[in-house]
Amino acid sequence: MRITLIGSRHFGVTTFNMLREHGVEVARVVVHDGEDRLAAAARAVGIEVVVQADPKLVTTPEIAPNTDLIVTAHSHARVSKDALAAAKLGGIGYHPSLLPRHRGIAAVEWTIKEGDPIAGGTVYHLADRMDAGAIAAQEWCFVKKGETARELWERALAPLGQKLLAEVIEYAKAHNALPAKPQDEQFATKAPALSPH
Repeated sequence: MRITLIGSRHFGVTTFNMLREHGVEVARVVVHDGEDRLAAAARAVGIEVVVQADPKLVTTPEIAPNTDLIVTAHSHARVSKDALAAAKLGGIGYHPSLLPRHRGIAAVEWTIKEGDPIAGGTVYHLADRMDAGAIAAQEWCFVKKGETARELWERALAPLGQKLLAEVIEYAKAHNALPAKPQDEQFATKAPALSPH
């Protein structure tokens, strides 16, 4: 299975390593910043790195030829409809909330801000609307009292993302398809970026 990985930072690197451990071919890594640690990790093992022309959008030419699946890991860029169509199985991403709750860039922060006792992670199908694609895998965890967004991410949500992405990759390898359960729109909430105050 050939994968194009779009991502950044620590979660991008751990996802890159997880994919390689699961015996899939990472055909190309796409980053918004050529100096990112994910770009460095890919170059270190001889995998092609492409820097997005537009940091907010991934376009078809940026996807490796004959890609089976696009995986995003800590990417805030939208993957264009044409780019998704270029991959046999489309694309998946990990979102650190129980979608459709807390769609948006600050999901973990909103989980804490709203006082949610339960958090979770979702691997979802990339779609035109942000964080609105069908659910491929989902799992919940408790939020500890007094935990910060960063602590919750590092303790539970980042490792959960690796686990769920690995499960969906294994499913895709075995079935040449992705699990898909539509999100229930009546429960959708937004998690826009919080101001620094």
